[in-house]
Amino acid sequence: MQPAAIAAIVPVMEATVSLSAAWRTDPGLVRSHNEDFVAVFEPQSPDDLRHGNLYIVADGVGGADAGEVASQFAGERTLHYFLESSSLEELDNEDIGHLLIEAMQSANTDLRRLAADRDDSRRMATTMVAAAIKDGRAFIGNVGDSRAYRWRNGALVQVTRDQSLVARLVEEGALTPEEALRYPYKNVILYSLGSERRPPIDLYVETLEPGDLLLLCSDGLTRHVDDNEIADILGRELPDAAVDTLVGLARDRGGEDNITVAVIQNGPRAIVQPAGTSTKPEDEDLTLTVAHPRPEVPVNARPAAAPLTYEPAPRIWPLLLVLTAVMVILIFLLWAFIQTTTAI
Repeated sequence: MQPAAIAAIVPVMEATVSLSAAWRTDPGLVRSHNEDFVAVFEPQSPDDLRHGNLYIVADGVGGADAGEVASQFAGERTLHYFLESSSLEELDNEDIGHLLIEAMQSANTDLRRLAADRDDSRRMATTMVAAAIKDGRAFIGNVGDSRAYRWRNGALVQVTRDQSLVARLVEEGALTPEEALRYPYKNVILYSLGSERRPPIDLYVETLEPGDLLLLCSDGLTRHVDDNEIADILGRELPDAAVDTLVGLARDRGGEDNITVAVIQNGPRAIVQPAGTSTKPEDEDLTLTVAHPRPEVPVNARPAAAPLTYEPAPRIWPLLLVLTAVMVILIFLLWAFIQTTTAI
């Protein structure tokens, strides 16, 4: 049995910008728990239109309960602070980006307070990439090594810059991009929510054209699927099919980490969805939730990681035994020959 995954397909109200989105988070094949988390807000009433849309992907750090709690808590608090501003209708679109960054910083403060209050010495932190979209503009906040990409007319561009040790070394010329792929500490991140009082959160602004896609993902995807493959899949599949294909490909290649993918499409694209593909989510409630949490499952009821398939290595000890015996005989014969020669 494969571990349970979460997926959703959400068309946004026609009264807002023409967006459609799908997301999925999966524990992968190695880890028994999912430290990734998705939080989403999409307008469901005219009163919500002033907020635009908000999509958040968080990848928890700290292991087991600490990482799970950090990603969910920070995601929900960021969404809360972003939506609570009663004066948002008075703000220019340019201010939405600053509001998003401040919401992430406020979530960071709350997470640090939570970690201090817990009777637990483990680190509690999370990466986060969040996209607030309104009137054709995307304001993207990023801390850590989760990523945002923009797809346009077949070309994929990484919008965010990884806040990681390996990315810094590549930027400084200490590593080549090829060496970076094999660098043993490529999972070391420099900043995260929960790691310091006010981490440097980068803000990026993208003007979206009709047919553009935004991809938000955790590093569980990018460690297994390269940019060219991502671009190809996004170009030939609608968001709901694309998230399934990307997560499935990462799982097929080992699924070494939790995998989370969110795809947001701006306006229509000329793509024919394969026959028989359903656009109805498995759970109707997923289209209405403000936050998109993992299902509440008791710890002892969580599915174990699916076993990795492997071919057993051939037993070579009989061969080693034979070779050892031959070597002993040869050494004995050589010793006997030396003794005979010496005696003569």
